[in-house]
Amino acid sequence: MVVVRSVVARILDVLVVVTGAIVASDARPASNALAQPDFMLVSFVAMFTLAAFPKFQIYVSWRGRSSIAMISQVCFAWISVQTASLVLLFMIHRTDHVSRLWFAYWTGLSGIWLIGIRAFAYLLLARVRYAGLNLRRVAVIGCGNHARYVINRLANSPTSGFRIVALYTPQQCVASSAVPTFADVDTFATFVRAETVSELWLALPLSEALTIQAVLKTFGDDLINIRLMPDMGSIGLIGGGVTDLIGMPTVNLMASPLSNAAMLKKAVFDRLFSALVLAVLAPLLIVIAVMVKLSSPGPVIFTQFRKGADGRVFRIYKFRTMRQHNEEGGVLRQATRGDVRITRVGAFLRRMSLDELPQFFNVLRGDMSVVGPRPHAIEHDNHYKPLVVGYIHRYRIKPGITGWAQINGFRGETDHIDKMIGRVQHDLFYLRNWSFWLDMRIVAATIFKGFVHPNAY
Repeated sequence: MVVVRSVVARILDVLVVVTGAIVASDARPASNALAQPDFMLVSFVAMFTLAAFPKFQIYVSWRGRSSIAMISQVCFAWISVQTASLVLLFMIHRTDHVSRLWFAYWTGLSGIWLIGIRAFAYLLLARVRYAGLNLRRVAVIGCGNHARYVINRLANSPTSGFRIVALYTPQQCVASSAVPTFADVDTFATFVRAETVSELWLALPLSEALTIQAVLKTFGDDLINIRLMPDMGSIGLIGGGVTDLIGMPTVNLMASPLSNAAMLKKAVFDRLFSALVLAVLAPLLIVIAVMVKLSSPGPVIFTQFRKGADGRVFRIYKFRTMRQHNEEGGVLRQATRGDVRITRVGAFLRRMSLDELPQFFNVLRGDMSVVGPRPHAIEHDNHYKPLVVGYIHRYRIKPGITGWAQINGFRGETDHIDKMIGRVQHDLFYLRNWSFWLDMRIVAATIFKGFVHPNAY
């Protein structure tokens, strides 16, 4: 049944891609969309979709997983396919034979349909599972508060497709009147097999290695999914997850929060978005450069050293907003409201955050990302690192032009330690909850809320 669903989904995706091209052609008849070589392009994209979508995990089961993550994955996969088709057109020098407007219609229509079909199926399955159908029966093994937390999460997720049917608690330390509770492993195993339970969830701390080993030995010959949900709430993970290192499964307690696939997503988006911004805003950049040059003696671009991913130092670019002055060695004074060092043009650029635009060149160079923790001056890093818990983890990914802290009001002068603590807490939230969709949300909030902020001075 799973294989059949996967095949049907693949066929449906190809039909969506081809239909989107035809409808886009009807919407723009003058483009003659499906004549040569456009029909060849549509055929290539359809075949490439079949080959590429499985690599993006589009056809895996999304039971119990976030619908937003699913939509984000489909969106990124489709954009990647269309980007590859554009690269092909450039390589074979056929861009002049394809209507750009038709291509945009096609990309938009097919993307909306690919997402819409899956969103509809997701909502339909949620209703079906809420009604008690298409469920996977789960038995929880655990003890203490963490086991209670897992049980409550299951009870509060009726549309996830999972239902708890049994609880095994070796020390009888979890009481549950909702489901049968066992303290003897043999009786529990008999119940699990009789009730055709398909999932065993081990809600145990890492110290319970013997219990985990006993469960694996008992159910080693059963066709049942066994998942470990260790109690790590007190650890405060950064980049938690399991990876494969030299052929060994490794649990990450403190590591980069982004997988290789996630970093590839960010890198592709960063380069494309930055190139687009710089191309569109080129006239504005020239005007600003002239204004800065005329405002006071000195260079147009101001540079400072910042720390990037893994603490690597890079040179950040900004439009100069201050008059030239000398700083005391090892000390960097933040700009304050009414700072006499700031020029009139500089005050306007700071208020509108236009002085940050040259950082899109940093993104193209690979020093920064469009979204991430804002980079601080190295002097400020050295000052706050021992004072703010978790500050060091801001270095685990590339710094960004905008970020979760900035759209939530944490920007500008940090004249009090609480402001920096709030900023770092938002940065750590971003690290622990990163998704491509969250990046898109932050970019959209930055654009639609605007760059103006009372703390920008």
